[in-house]
Amino acid sequence: MLRLVLVLTYLLAGLLFSEIGVLSSQDLSAQSVAPPYYQVHYPASDQPGELVYGVRYTLWIPVGLSKIRGVIVHQHGCGEGACKGGQTAAYDLQWQALAKKHDCALLGPSFEQPDKADCMLWCDARNGSQKRFLQALADLSKESSHPELATVPWALWGHSGGGTWAGTMLTLYPERIAAAWLRSGAPRLAPREGVTLPPVTIPPAALSVPVMCNLGTQEGVTVKEGRFAGVWGNTETFFKTLRGQGALIGVSVDPQSSHDCGNQRYLAIPWFDACLQARLSPSSNSELRPMPRETSWLAPLLGAKAISIQEFDGNVSEAIWLPNQFVAQKWEEYSRDGAVTDSTPPPTPTDVKIVDNALTWKVEADFESGLAGFIIERNGIELARIPEKVGNSIGRPIFQKNSYHDTPSQPLSELKYVDMQTKPGEKATYRVIAINSVGLKSVASAPVDR
Repeated sequence: MLRLVLVLTYLLAGLLFSEIGVLSSQDLSAQSVAPPYYQVHYPASDQPGELVYGVRYTLWIPVGLSKIRGVIVHQHGCGEGACKGGQTAAYDLQWQALAKKHDCALLGPSFEQPDKADCMLWCDARNGSQKRFLQALADLSKESSHPELATVPWALWGHSGGGTWAGTMLTLYPERIAAAWLRSGAPRLAPREGVTLPPVTIPPAALSVPVMCNLGTQEGVTVKEGRFAGVWGNTETFFKTLRGQGALIGVSVDPQSSHDCGNQRYLAIPWFDACLQARLSPSSNSELRPMPRETSWLAPLLGAKAISIQEFDGNVSEAIWLPNQFVAQKWEEYSRDGAVTDSTPPPTPTDVKIVDNALTWKVEADFESGLAGFIIERNGIELARIPEKVGNSIGRPIFQKNSYHDTPSQPLSELKYVDMQTKPGEKATYRVIAINSVGLKSVASAPVDR
């Protein structure tokens, strides 16, 4: 039975929200949500052909958006920890910034796979997860009063088993997919012992969908042994098979990471930005435009230098594909050291308020490099930095403490600071400054007096 959860949660209820959605909670799996968030939950099924695990889908829609043009799906990987990590995907400020830029919703599935249970029972979408996904979009379209949600295109991001899921969806629904990013996972193209379902087949329509295969160098590229050493072999086969048929597919290798997501978001987001800009139609909510070929850049597989398609003199059918020069530059930076650059400051915090000693604000994430933290000024002098100390974070230290699964760590960070140094009744003026993950600072917010 479908269980819909939709209950008001705001700061007065002990939770904090922002213009693009910050929610603080110890247990998001049991937490009620309110607009701009929507949530549906489905229990496990024992019916043949249906999903054997329960699953919860959390959707974020930009405030004030009248019509959704697409859905960005952020799909976690295999295992109990990955499933828990997926609970926060829809609350990620930087992924929300990408969605908002393109009038898209952001969807975070969270499968309820028990520890050591068979991951393929959901990450191979043919085992019922594709039916649940379509059902969730239909139900959420009604719950959110956005009927177009059920028919708009998808941008699929997946990690590990989530990469297998996204790649399998590519073979099942290529006409619905604007772009797909496969981190540390891809569907198999050959039979495997113990697996009952046949290997996937690549339909011709899938060759027109932009795809990026992304993995860490320690997953079999330079480190040939260990638990994840086999990732590269399967990825290489998937890439060569599709590229040999003319697919728009690339490979990017993180030189710093293994199976964790590392700094991949700083390449994934500009890559999706380019693909969504090209493919989403401004006049139709369901039609996808073809990816322009003349702006493509190419590079040798596992190479470090990209060249425009007009100047490339190698074997095109073996070269990785990149959508344009800007993304090619980011790919080169990422391939070299994982440090994708950003020269623009983050947006200025807004709606700063002070109640008693509690300062709150709203913020939109830096599209290119996210948010690392905030500077709190009192009377023109720096009072504090939020967070005070850099916590554990995969990849660059950021405000929401990025997890192994490219999702915010729980509990989610609050846009709040309590000034314990100001006495009751004492007058003070506060401003808030945002800092992105490369250290650039925003213009200070408008002052607020206490």
